[in-house]
Amino acid sequence: MHAQDQMTPNERLQAFMKGEKMDRILAMPILVSISHRVSGMTHREKRASALKQAQSQIDCYQRYGNDMMIIEYGLHGIGTALGSEMNDPEDSLPAIVNHVLKNLQDIDQLDFNKTKKENDPWFARTLEACEICQEKMGQEVPTGVLITGPFTAVSSILPTENLLRATRKDPASIHRLLRLCTDALKDIYKEYIERGIIILMCDPIASGTLLKKSQYVEFVKPYATELMSYIHELGGMCCYHICGNTTSIVMEMVDTGPDMLSIDNLVDLEYVKEQVGKRLPILGNVPPVDVLMLGSRSDVFESVKTCILKGKDSPMGYIIASGCDITQNVPVENIDYMMEAVRKYGRYPIDEALLNEPATDH
Repeated sequence: MHAQDQMTPNERLQAFMKGEKMDRILAMPILVSISHRVSGMTHREKRASALKQAQSQIDCYQRYGNDMMIIEYGLHGIGTALGSEMNDPEDSLPAIVNHVLKNLQDIDQLDFNKTKKENDPWFARTLEACEICQEKMGQEVPTGVLITGPFTAVSSILPTENLLRATRKDPASIHRLLRLCTDALKDIYKEYIERGIIILMCDPIASGTLLKKSQYVEFVKPYATELMSYIHELGGMCCYHICGNTTSIVMEMVDTGPDMLSIDNLVDLEYVKEQVGKRLPILGNVPPVDVLMLGSRSDVFESVKTCILKGKDSPMGYIIASGCDITQNVPVENIDYMMEAVRKYGRYPIDEALLNEPATDH
């Protein structure tokens, strides 16, 4: 437990879910892409072993006292299990360089048994990393898994431009792929939930930046709703995040049934609170680039303060978080500043006068 806290993250989250008193506001910066830098290893070193994946999250928690450790199954796991090829950079995020499916007529050639843990080394490695986190720190801090939603899973199989075009020209084939991916994700989610892991469903290709609201309703909402129901049948918990501007689909996202909604910094926190704050807790949305990567200490403090001012009275609760995953280009000290600001402005009872003072570098 962090020296300046009075509760462990587990105690804090349990109090939050029950509406009981907490020492401070929950803080969940998404420390996935940056975690290897906190541990002093390269990204390739981190992703090469379950132990190093787990250790990078434990190191983040021990430094920052953030309220959740997050292991990365990632956005491309379904595709790579099926045969999509990734590059292997030394110290940056891998990207798909060759999608397994080029022609929608070849869907039958995909073998989704390859996505099961016994056939997919990456999936098995991330499960082991979760188990290590639970074994070493589970009594103190929860572990989540950042994992793809259904639409982005399809984009790991079929190039995104082909996917978007086919929503107009061959929607039946896209629905078929979504059906296959949703069924595979059920099996994958189940393995994590059975280990006590919180599902952080991230579906960036479903963003309002790329899809119209009508496309989200047709191609994403039914499958996300089915996955949420399945998660809850298993006794699991899900936080739902879609990158980019999701203002037009916030209500639709909440209709799918998540336990919490995470919003990008492109979405106004006040608006989301007004629209859905009575329905579920909201996470967000310190800008990961403009503030955490490019900002000064006072910029970070001011952003944290603004988020708390907007979110603190959300009826079902508010958790401060980054607006998206924090990249490795963010100075690790800026996460120190974020958590320092949370402990200053987010300590209960909230000091309204302090919140309304200008942030300083002192």
